[in-house]
Amino acid sequence: MTDWKHRHILDLATFSLEDYATVLGLANRFKSLPLTGARKLPALQGKLVATLFFEPSTRTRSSFELAARCLSADVQSFSPKSSSLTKGETALDTALTYIAMGADILVIRHSSANVPSQLVNSLEALNEQTAVLNGGDGLRSHPSQGLLDLFTLASYFNQNNPLPGALKDKTIVIIGDILHSRVARSNLWALTACGANVVLCGPPSLLPEEFTEFVNSPPPGILKDPINKRGKIRIIRSLKEALSEADAIMTLRLQKERMRENLLTDLDRYHLDYGINNESLKYCKQRVPILHPGPVNRGIEISGSILSDRSICLIEKQVRNGIPIRMALLYLMSAVTGNKNTINFT
Repeated sequence: MTDWKHRHILDLATFSLEDYATVLGLANRFKSLPLTGARKLPALQGKLVATLFFEPSTRTRSSFELAARCLSADVQSFSPKSSSLTKGETALDTALTYIAMGADILVIRHSSANVPSQLVNSLEALNEQTAVLNGGDGLRSHPSQGLLDLFTLASYFNQNNPLPGALKDKTIVIIGDILHSRVARSNLWALTACGANVVLCGPPSLLPEEFTEFVNSPPPGILKDPINKRGKIRIIRSLKEALSEADAIMTLRLQKERMRENLLTDLDRYHLDYGINNESLKYCKQRVPILHPGPVNRGIEISGSILSDRSICLIEKQVRNGIPIRMALLYLMSAVTGNKNTINFT
């Protein structure tokens, strides 16, 4: 773990193949440990993790807090509705308040893009040592979701050794509202880094052609791609044609406000064209796993019968895998900030 250099985790564009291997390998070891009851790991004992979620969350917030507690960290939760935000306090002022109370790691979710990175810049200017982990910012990035999806797929393809190599040359089909999805963006960085080829499928209003070049335009400040050779990204509009190449399927939540924005006209038509059900799965060359970041709109992105089929629907496994992945991230970040506690896996 001494090679881990990321004090902050803002997106996956900065991750090397070794970084992915480190996170997945550590998560796989955490996954094998009994993490309930009194048997907590002492790795983050004496550390304080604050979850600052400026927009609603169930899965991400809960699993980060459970992950922190499994590592014996203290946890502080932030609730916007009962905070001084209602009196005009800024996100930076809120973060500084928690830092003043001793927070070692801030997990931040915000509806506006780049808030976590702006906060990092402000903290570094103030010489604050607190680490920042992006729990989702606007439409830009959701790194821990991208990593847990990667871990779920790697575990499916190679249960005994769920590392990045398990994705090499696989074709992952991502379906739906790519334009407004931070999950899709993080998955594009992660999957192509591990050698997977990604097929994007959706209507033009929700999937612009520019996404084929997404990984060729790294975020500001990144001068060189840490990945020597990435997998390819293609757009296939026809669901039948896209699924015929699939080794795995990931569907995305369709936000119903897209109807009000005139980006969609008919939800029933959307399900007919892009929904995953028993009929559409006949297009696949083989039986393939299905992922979804949640929450799911039943009968729109995925039919109820598919959601109930645990042999191919991996949504519950994604939720379970979120805990060891987030444990791994918190542990690695804590090590950079001076954590002296190590873990005995024997």
